[in-house]
Amino acid sequence: MADRPERTTTSSANNVIQSRVDATSARFEKNMRAMADLVAAVRNEEEKIREGGGAKAIEAQHKKGRLTARERLALLLDTGSDFFELGSYAAFAMYEEWGGAPAAGVIAGLGRIQTRLVMLIVNDATVKAGAFFPMTSKKVIRAQNIAIENRIPTVYLVDSAGVFLPLQEDVFPDTDDFGRVFRNNAVMTAMGIPQIAAIMGMCVAGGGYLPVMCDNVLMTDGSGLFLAGPALVQAAIGQKVDAETLGGAAMHSAISGTIDYHEPNDEACLARIRSLVDKMGYRRQSPYDRRKPEPPAYAAEELYGIYESDPARPYDMKEVIARIVDGSRFDEYRAEYGKTVICGYARIGGFAVGIVANQKQHQQQIDEHGHKRVEFGGVIYTESAEKAARFVMDCNQSLVPLVFLHDVNGFMVGRDAEWSGIIKAGAKMVNAVSNSVVPKITVIIGGSFGAGHYAMCGKAYDPRFLFAWPTARYAVMSGDSAAGTLVEIKIKQLERGGKKLSDEEKKELFDSVKETYDEQTDPRYGAARLWIDKIIDPLDTRDAITRALEAAALNPDVPEFKVGVLQT
Repeated sequence: MADRPERTTTSSANNVIQSRVDATSARFEKNMRAMADLVAAVRNEEEKIREGGGAKAIEAQHKKGRLTARERLALLLDTGSDFFELGSYAAFAMYEEWGGAPAAGVIAGLGRIQTRLVMLIVNDATVKAGAFFPMTSKKVIRAQNIAIENRIPTVYLVDSAGVFLPLQEDVFPDTDDFGRVFRNNAVMTAMGIPQIAAIMGMCVAGGGYLPVMCDNVLMTDGSGLFLAGPALVQAAIGQKVDAETLGGAAMHSAISGTIDYHEPNDEACLARIRSLVDKMGYRRQSPYDRRKPEPPAYAAEELYGIYESDPARPYDMKEVIARIVDGSRFDEYRAEYGKTVICGYARIGGFAVGIVANQKQHQQQIDEHGHKRVEFGGVIYTESAEKAARFVMDCNQSLVPLVFLHDVNGFMVGRDAEWSGIIKAGAKMVNAVSNSVVPKITVIIGGSFGAGHYAMCGKAYDPRFLFAWPTARYAVMSGDSAAGTLVEIKIKQLERGGKKLSDEEKKELFDSVKETYDEQTDPRYGAARLWIDKIIDPLDTRDAITRALEAAALNPDVPEFKVGVLQT
């Protein structure tokens, strides 16, 4: 870690954001209540998700003499350390015809073992015996990809019945399906990323390759590791053999030599993992600058009252930034130019960062002809895009990680925008973000619509981590806009067929389309499909970004920054 010796700060008062929030106003209090309700709903749902397969399934796991996935995690991680769970909403409200798959039947996230930051990937055998649903594969692969990008040592606790056969066609063949897990195992070990796998239950069929392709393999008594279980062996070749003889820990320890450590039970296995992690070496230091963290000058709790969920009501994104960054200090880049996108340097958790954020307040702007105009908050104009593109390039030049804060309606449209070269400027911004080589962390605070989502480093642009507030919404356009457009198309189709809708029928059609569209823009819908790594309480924004930066700092390698051809 490129920590610097402490010294007296040279920051002056003029880079401390001056807050103008009225925490006593009725609007502030209304916003506080609305956000608190959303956060409470997410917490309640996550609590339910953490129950896994439920009380009966937990009891069945205990009867086998095995701990549950979360009990194993509690013993494995350092006492008092937090587990930063990722993808807890994976498969949310999916596979209901099969009884559901809470958290996609696998737990993933960042934790500390012997103070070392590691990625944990843990099968939850209380959910369909830990079988792999389509989203299970995608969740494991996402966790592995985070480990690859950030060079994070990875620990797997394996307890899985293999592929969920009724959905095998969506689990088995594609590049983001089951086989990619083992490919990633091979790539990670070749990259020098330590991997430890512990077989603590069933590990069958193709799933057997996961632990064996890791650097260290542990196995507990009573577990099974085989390409085909006893029933399938008898059906395939007529051989009768019991599970322990076929693929038990004693056999793999003494006869096949497949495992490295033979452990009597879960507790001993987890203690051995802790001992192995304790002896891992360290690689080169991070190139990213970090100093001792400093809390913001303003209370994080005020974020609840600052955010405006009503798109017709603007708010100042700088007030959000002031409650996230160290000392509330922010060196704003080109403050008077392209004001609907805020760019600037700060520190979060001690790390130097560049922030690109959508300003939700309407802004007065003077164009090159001296004409004044009002620019709408949350919209990216030509000047804003050009400023952001240059800032992103500057951050890459100076090895400063980037943080994107989304509340974006998209790029400006219309004659004036087109004449000003909005497409060209937008392409420049997208190019700079696409080719950026420093770590990118994205937080979707409100709307994230259309090409604005892309330019602000949406999921397709490889952010190391993507977080969302419960207020997040993202899609091609907002629910109101989409419903209006789709209903207008439908009405014209019906009219061409000779049918005319009444105003009441038009409203019913509009409401129906909007309801479906709004459901799909909900952050839980995106989190269920792993478009979002974690839905976070706004109060935890600073902590989430800091954890992401700590993970990113484990990778010391930064490729050369190139943007190729830029439209000018």
